[in-house]
Amino acid sequence: MKKNKLYIPVLLLALAGSSCTNSLLNMTPDSSLTTNNFYKTSNDMDQAVIGIYSGMQDRKPKDYLLMEMPGDNLYMGTAMPGVNDLDYLTVNPENTAVADFWEKSFYGIGRANAVLENIDRPTDYASGKKEQFTGEAKFMRALFYFDLVRLFGGVPMVTKTPSISEAKNMPRESADKIYELIIADLKAAIDLLPAPATAVRGRASKGAATGLLGKVYVYRKDWANAKIYLEKAIRDFGYQLEPSFATLWSLASEDNKEIILAIKYTDGSNGHSLGIDYAPIGGIAGVVGSGNQYAFPSWSLNKKYIAGDSRKASTISDYVVKATSPNDPPAWGPYVKKYATKFTGATSGQDLPVLRLADVILLYAETLYNSGDKSNALIQLNAVRERAFGDATHDYTAADITNPDSFLDILLLERQLELAYENERWPDLVRTGRFMTVMTSEERDYNPATSTATKVTLAPKATMAVFPVPQRQIDQYAPGVLKQNEGY
Repeated sequence: MKKNKLYIPVLLLALAGSSCTNSLLNMTPDSSLTTNNFYKTSNDMDQAVIGIYSGMQDRKPKDYLLMEMPGDNLYMGTAMPGVNDLDYLTVNPENTAVADFWEKSFYGIGRANAVLENIDRPTDYASGKKEQFTGEAKFMRALFYFDLVRLFGGVPMVTKTPSISEAKNMPRESADKIYELIIADLKAAIDLLPAPATAVRGRASKGAATGLLGKVYVYRKDWANAKIYLEKAIRDFGYQLEPSFATLWSLASEDNKEIILAIKYTDGSNGHSLGIDYAPIGGIAGVVGSGNQYAFPSWSLNKKYIAGDSRKASTISDYVVKATSPNDPPAWGPYVKKYATKFTGATSGQDLPVLRLADVILLYAETLYNSGDKSNALIQLNAVRERAFGDATHDYTAADITNPDSFLDILLLERQLELAYENERWPDLVRTGRFMTVMTSEERDYNPATSTATKVTLAPKATMAVFPVPQRQIDQYAPGVLKQNEGY
């Protein structure tokens, strides 16, 4: 069982994740469940669908290791296995953080497949519930695969629970084939899922599937389809930019009109440690007593926030460590602020966004520009910019965008400032081809006494556009079946 870690446990995990309370958040696995004694009722299927979300709950708090750490927003603090290589762009197939991401993503896919394979078994569905559960399973499978294909390129395409023999002999499909599956799943989900107004918070809706599909088409540079679905996501479901950026990161207002989908957590009982991971070793007064200090905000990002940009205060805290002796100057010790929310248990109950309207609007601006509608692209960019500054005094003008490169510069800057630490920076740099130039150096630690930053020289390779296939996965396959990415 252990040797086929990628595939064989996925059905068992789908079953375990299915036996839980009636809460989306608190799951109690039951190892006695099997396919024969489960999936009999609509409630069983509901719990099985919740089990898919729990797979994302488990993975998402560490997504920053692959999606932020290689970029210029973040650099390593306290050592963690595999993180040094991610930070310095020297990743190899033995990297444990990369392997964990791969495996947890496929666990989630396995749970989704188990729901879809057994969806016809219950006979007691209330009106619309079978369709909803099917749509949620397809949406979540698409989401897991979207993350995988963005980071690894082509991966094995698993759409049913395989036998041991099938699992050991399942090769990678091309990235194009994986994207075809993602698009098909999301189109089906749009038809099957409830509207956001009637969907349970933390569960997929028609709006979430529409917005994610638009985002997928941006990654495919299919601007015509991206425009169709992003416009629908913005126009049809009642989402709104919050007037205050800080609202997005307050526990009291995390269920707001800008959030298209967030993964739910509960303080202590079913929370996450992201706020602790980012917190200084000494903790944050009034928030958390101690921290892991796994990663620091970079000066490369910090210096890009100009005066008046309200996003800075909710994104980075310029924490200053007091001098230990009279002759020592105070040290700059910033921490990521977005997830620094007070919690009473051992872990945080702050929800983690998967997709929010500002992301969709910036993708829409990119789509419009690449569709030839430059004036409306500017309007969309400035909608996000105006929320950040509270007025139009810092709006971009047509004079700021003289060619496609200058537009991309501005777009990536706004996405960086708006979406920092939401796991968009590294994928943005890769999909636009900018990682090879942006990541040649990074300013990390900053000395306020001398007004200088520590600059680290990096040597990104073109092959870093995708991460290596984990060696511990290759070793579990029949010889030669699971091919490694080029350059590793």
